[in-house]
Amino acid sequence: MASVLLAGCGGQGAAPPQSAPAEQQPAQGGGQSSHDGAAGGDTGAKAAAAMPKSAPERLSIPALKVSSPLESLGQHKNGSMQTPRDPAKAGWYEPGPTPGSQGPAVIAGHVTWNGTPAVFHALSKMKAGDAIDVTRQDGSTAKFTVDRVAQYPKNKFPTLEVYKNLDHAGLRLITCGGDYDQGKHYYPDNLVVFASLTGKA
Repeated sequence: MASVLLAGCGGQGAAPPQSAPAEQQPAQGGGQSSHDGAAGGDTGAKAAAAMPKSAPERLSIPALKVSSPLESLGQHKNGSMQTPRDPAKAGWYEPGPTPGSQGPAVIAGHVTWNGTPAVFHALSKMKAGDAIDVTRQDGSTAKFTVDRVAQYPKNKFPTLEVYKNLDHAGLRLITCGGDYDQGKHYYPDNLVVFASLTGKA
């Protein structure tokens, strides 16, 4: 698996694998959950059937008062993920699933930019049960419910747990976490919000 510069982090992170066998299981350990709950709908919300593929256009997180148009993020030649060009916007990792379709769609964003808060600055405040909406090019809206929020040291990032194939439509919001090192311009951790599709409009 290639190692990727995680969008919005400015430091070495973990990459979505180009393809992961369906039988792969999530890596155990390697991180600390910042909120209770487990991926896969332990919030009690009923999972919805996956939607057809359609590129996302806007991300809305009502609890954080975030509403962001989405940039498309690809990969650099070295396999690293591109970062959003605008710190006020989140970016969808285009080689992966579209939000609402089966699999773990990935949306990443900056936590700070030149010392000022960026689009995902308050992401660590999210909790199980919070709503996330993604509007898509086909006019539909994929409605997700947060399963859990976890923080991982970058050098112990559980790639399989975050990016493994799913039997449902999932979403991962990713940014940096931990105490910022001013000298190195570096965050030591990654913050990951795990969510599952629970509705559509």
